[in-house]
Amino acid sequence: MSQNPRLFARGSFLESSRIANVLRAETTGGLLLIAGAVIAIVWANTPWADLYTSIRDYEIGTDHFLGLHLRLSIGAWAADGLLAIFFFVAGLELKREFVAGDLRDPRRAALPVAAAVGGMIAPAVIYTLVNLGGDGLLGWAIPTATDIAFAVAILAVISTHLPSGLRTFLLTLAVVDDLLAITIIAIFYTSDLHLVYLLAALVPIAVFGFLAQKRIFPGYLLIPLAVIAWVLVHQSGVHATVAGVLLGFTVPVIRSEKNGGPDAGPGLAEHLEHLVRPISAGVAVPVFAFFAAGVTVGGLSGLVEALQDPVALGIVAGLVVGKTIGISGATWLLSTFTKADLDEELSWVDVIGMAMLAGIGFTVSLLIGELAFGTGSAEDDHVKVGVLVGSIVAALLASVVLRARNRVYRKLYELEQVDADHDDIPDVFQTGDGRPSTPPAS
Repeated sequence: MSQNPRLFARGSFLESSRIANVLRAETTGGLLLIAGAVIAIVWANTPWADLYTSIRDYEIGTDHFLGLHLRLSIGAWAADGLLAIFFFVAGLELKREFVAGDLRDPRRAALPVAAAVGGMIAPAVIYTLVNLGGDGLLGWAIPTATDIAFAVAILAVISTHLPSGLRTFLLTLAVVDDLLAITIIAIFYTSDLHLVYLLAALVPIAVFGFLAQKRIFPGYLLIPLAVIAWVLVHQSGVHATVAGVLLGFTVPVIRSEKNGGPDAGPGLAEHLEHLVRPISAGVAVPVFAFFAAGVTVGGLSGLVEALQDPVALGIVAGLVVGKTIGISGATWLLSTFTKADLDEELSWVDVIGMAMLAGIGFTVSLLIGELAFGTGSAEDDHVKVGVLVGSIVAALLASVVLRARNRVYRKLYELEQVDADHDDIPDVFQTGDGRPSTPPAS
């Protein structure tokens, strides 16, 4: 029997249960996201489209408070403010995965990291090739993002039963993808950097981290610090969502021995994630989708015209072809050079199906499109068409592949449930609401 490591093998019972809880929350958020986007698109193509535009572009805030530029449109508040909550959760999730999750093992972490990198390089290259010599090169990063909420909503709609190894892979791939995307935003889509504000933002972030490390986490202390950090990062010229990721990274994951008694409950990162994720998935992302997705298509002729733009074509090709090639190719290379085998219950068809599903790029793709071309520009409208069409095509193709394998997934899912029923999980590994948690630090 081969002793080589297995790709997409099952995680521990505790980790698989936690992943399932996270994906259930993201499924609800994904369905709300889809609903928000559909309402926006329909509204933007009715005689009342001007009302939608006026609401989205209505400015709120002030430029007179300490000289800070905080007068933004409602759409900008959704993109800069609400998505900071989304990226805060992403920061918490990423840190937890690599500190206390099954992926703290570098051998297990290598697969989603390699797949995420491959799944960003290939779409970027394809988009660039399509737009060579044109004015659309600035949008090269648009098709590099994966929208986990949208993806798991599609899984819920097609009623597939992914085994735990694939569920863990999908979630971690998306989280690493988010980190790489926000890094790209910070480096390549930052204009007029004001270093003083950026350095000043480190102060509230450091205080936030200090209080979190000391387990001092009342909302009346942490929330004002988070808001101050967000304002300063926004003023620095770096996209304000970076503040969310940095704040998430400061939160401890493992309970210290001093606070790690049998009744200590989950770590602070898991606790905050449990509190904030419903706000992120249920409010922040759907509201952003509502204000970001409203594009006037102009009927079938308008859709065809938009898709003739290399910007839209590059996005569709990047999401549909690039993601599939990048993720599947990176996984194959990892398997070839490390001699790691797929879990015996899975096949390469499953890898291709997951790679296609990762081609659903919505939230962060729309955000990068706005940063690259400016809200309301003709290119931005074509970006929205490209992201919508590419995501829908990727979702349909993934649905066909994964649905065809659902009988195998259902069997594996039932076996995992049987294994779970026979696991003797100590009470100290349960949180107050019955959700499995990480064991106390030893």
